[in-house]
Amino acid sequence: MKGAQEAGAECEMVHLYDIDFKGCKSCFACKLKNSKCNGICALKDDLRPVLERCREADVIVLGSPVYYSFPTGEMRSFLERLMFPVGTYLYENGKHITLRDKVIPTAMIFTMNCPEDYMKVIGYPAILEENAKCLSDIFGYSETLYACNTYQFSDYSRYDFNLFSEEDKRKHRDEHFPIDLQNAYELGKRLVEKVKR
Repeated sequence: MKGAQEAGAECEMVHLYDIDFKGCKSCFACKLKNSKCNGICALKDDLRPVLERCREADVIVLGSPVYYSFPTGEMRSFLERLMFPVGTYLYENGKHITLRDKVIPTAMIFTMNCPEDYMKVIGYPAILEENAKCLSDIFGYSETLYACNTYQFSDYSRYDFNLFSEEDKRKHRDEHFPIDLQNAYELGKRLVEKVKR
């Protein structure tokens, strides 16, 4: 957000766990011809105002921890509701037609406990990049940023673990967290500058 703000953007942070909503119900109201809901999710819940603000946004950055190879269930539900109404079942000249009227640069930021080299071994990039592909298809542009080997607990002595060393985790955090923050800062700034061009 700081990078985006420095580039001149007004920013808003939304915590999905603070909102009462469910994923897409496949009601297809957003696909009805000549409907007021065409291109807009018809579900009336606490997420609807957030989705309306997303439709007006110039940039959308999403962040999620990785749970068992995927973004959280909450994030997946949000992505369904964000993307499905804007996408269509229409193709023209081999291109997917969407209901957006401008390119909205998007990004996904993923945090995870596993180290970067292991993340690649177990295939996380192939799985997680599917989110960027969908966002790019729907909104016209997307990037992905990974923060690996994260420091999970503020007090490791309170938790059962033997899979990793708290000392190694702390050392990695001290060395890499500033780099992760800088990468996120540059991402926010870059996406806003992309809109200004």
